[in-house]
Amino acid sequence: MPDFCASLWPEDPTPDNQKTCSECGLDKHGSRMVWGEGNPNAPILVLLDNPGAREDTRGNSFICGTRQTLQNAAFEAGLKAEDLYVTYVLKRRPTKKYEKEKTRQICLHHLEQQLQAKKPQFILCLGNIAVQSFFQKEEAEVKTLRGKLHDVRGYRTIVAYHPLAVRRRPNLWPYFLEDWKMLSDHFNMH
Repeated sequence: MPDFCASLWPEDPTPDNQKTCSECGLDKHGSRMVWGEGNPNAPILVLLDNPGAREDTRGNSFICGTRQTLQNAAFEAGLKAEDLYVTYVLKRRPTKKYEKEKTRQICLHHLEQQLQAKKPQFILCLGNIAVQSFFQKEEAEVKTLRGKLHDVRGYRTIVAYHPLAVRRRPNLWPYFLEDWKMLSDHFNMH
């Protein structure tokens, strides 16, 4: 896996009316709400399951392995930071056990709000949780859906492995990069 110079992308501020959202219960986990990062007006929306670690124990921002792997693939595929907006099914990082399916269903209204406001040209779902949540099919899996362009709820959607899975299993890197390149090719045709 190549290692490009990863950088911190600007965080999209959480809307004031959502900062204190407690519907799903993740506010009790002690993690802060992260609405998204990158270009809020980007034509490509990248969907992950939840935010990862964003600050070290001293509160200093850092680039986690997930974001580094994501950025490496995006840049190698010829996409620029301004082409991408990264957001999450869950807007808070779970730090302990929680009711996964119920929490995802509750949190999807935040994603719907973002989609209606941003109207991205493409959506890239990374990992089974993002795929199952966005496709609204519990049996949906990356390994069977990747490599194709899908129309999901009116959005041109591409599926790829989660960057963390790629870091843990480097043999997935060629497939991960292939899907990013497919996204880039479709994006550059429009």
